[in-house]
Amino acid sequence: MSDTRKAAAIPPLPWLIIAAGCAIALLSFGPRSAMGFFQLPMLADTGWDRTTFGLAMAIQNLFWGLGQPIFGAVADKFGTWKVLALSSVLYASGLFIMSVAPSPGWFYIGGGVLVGLGIASASFGIVLAAFARNVAPERRSMAFGIGTAAGSAGMFVFAPLSQGLIDAYGWQEALVWMAAMMFIIPFLAIPLRGNSSSGTQSSLQYKQSIGAALREALGHRSYVLLVSGFFVCGFQVAFITAHFPAYLGDIGIDSSYAVLSLALIGFFNIIGSLTSGYIGQFYSKTMSLVWIYLGRSVAVTVFLLVPQTGTTVVIFAIVMGLLWLSTVPPTNALVAIMFGTRYLGMLGGIVFFSHQVGSFLGVWLGGYLYDIFGSYDPVWWLGVALGIFAAIVHWPIQERAVERPVLSPAE
Repeated sequence: MSDTRKAAAIPPLPWLIIAAGCAIALLSFGPRSAMGFFQLPMLADTGWDRTTFGLAMAIQNLFWGLGQPIFGAVADKFGTWKVLALSSVLYASGLFIMSVAPSPGWFYIGGGVLVGLGIASASFGIVLAAFARNVAPERRSMAFGIGTAAGSAGMFVFAPLSQGLIDAYGWQEALVWMAAMMFIIPFLAIPLRGNSSSGTQSSLQYKQSIGAALREALGHRSYVLLVSGFFVCGFQVAFITAHFPAYLGDIGIDSSYAVLSLALIGFFNIIGSLTSGYIGQFYSKTMSLVWIYLGRSVAVTVFLLVPQTGTTVVIFAIVMGLLWLSTVPPTNALVAIMFGTRYLGMLGGIVFFSHQVGSFLGVWLGGYLYDIFGSYDPVWWLGVALGIFAAIVHWPIQERAVERPVLSPAE
């Protein structure tokens, strides 16, 4: 069969499902990516220190990670819509409690636990698993890139939006406005309804229990390496998201560059995610991840060693944006290649849990080590070393399906 006929035989992308998932990714990723803008005005009003804020954001990332495989498994079994509807309640409640928290304890519950669970139940793992059930394997990498780019667009949109709301209404009312936006999610989620037994790609599946799927995955060397390496992605991006605005203020860069830099990261993240998804259709996803992690370490090293000005901040934001979530399409595609789509929500969620353990440490250490040393430099350099570690860990990952008996129709 010619290449033209092969291309024609591949089903087109289900654009309604992809558009709905992209809108949800934008809404779910947007507010949490803008948390850094709330740090200084919140601490000024409450008198809390940066360790308190950093710990709340660390708890948020940890519960995001803890919830991801659980909500993924629930979505796989009971349906994506139910999980996304629950997300709107959790997310909105967390943002509201965060806005009125009278003590750090309430801040940890609202901004940490509830927002973290809200993100977990509407994040990439849930949306991309729904994509995978309805997108032909040959087009999954591109579909994952589009979904990841939409999350990136959330960062691009909510960076100026959150700062504008803070300037106009104060940080507390800004959080209330964002809480209200979360109730749009259940309506957007209607096209994504269904579970692992539905969709166009689920006619043949390997008969397997959840326990057997977990044992298979955790005993698979390439999967374990993927889980280990994705820890680094979380450490790097969460630290920058939570602490970069404060870092720029510390080194004397005008606050307008904080908004601009995070918006640029979000915008170029769209380009990077789409490019990563496209490249993954034709080239090694494993080697793509190796080069992405090495690129991040080089970018941070150069940024720390050159004189830091508004111009270098902009250049750094552009480069980091291109590399920001470009790890997500190849990572999720590798999980789908290894194990199929039946438990993709759960298995992808476990990989993402590792990401969020890294996020917890990146955000918490950012605040903790700053309060000890009066500088973010130790965490920056730790991120450089971890990027090199991630490149080494991803190198041996094999891009092929796990060996199983012949597939039979799923029960």
